[in-house]
Amino acid sequence: MGCGTRDLLIRLAEVFPTVIGIEPHPETASHAIRRFTESRVRVDERQFGAEPPYGYDLIVFVASLHHMPPRIALQDARAALRPGGRVVIVGLARETPRDAMRSWLSFLWNSVVGLLRHPSRATEPPMRMQAPITDARESFDEIRAIAAEILPGTRMRRRLFWRYTASWTAPR
Repeated sequence: MGCGTRDLLIRLAEVFPTVIGIEPHPETASHAIRRFTESRVRVDERQFGAEPPYGYDLIVFVASLHHMPPRIALQDARAALRPGGRVVIVGLARETPRDAMRSWLSFLWNSVVGLLRHPSRATEPPMRMQAPITDARESFDEIRAIAAEILPGTRMRRRLFWRYTASWTAPR
């Protein structure tokens, strides 16, 4: 979900026989569609939801879950997974006072990483950075509570750069 311009899809296509990327932003989806000629990879320009029951082995949310109501999205993901399938999330959480030290470290480290990866100033952002953005509404603790209710046994970890990772495997 939120496949962007293609980078993750390329990696997933190395492992899975069929890969479907869902991208709601028209320009980003169009860019991704143009980059794929391989029939094993498909990009749909649409919102995530109303997925076919038991239609997927893996659902990945990368910096996209905070763009949608997480409770509904995770319910849809659970219903769309085949037995033994996985949900993997690299998400953004709203900052809370409890996150102050991690946020401070992320701010400093983000500046260093930015300088190392992009030493000269770009004239315009690359296409992969032009999709709409939105601030996260839920904190890590709120997302963890939602995930625990809908996807019991979800493993979650806080990360730097205001992110968290989560994974859940559907019962067989």
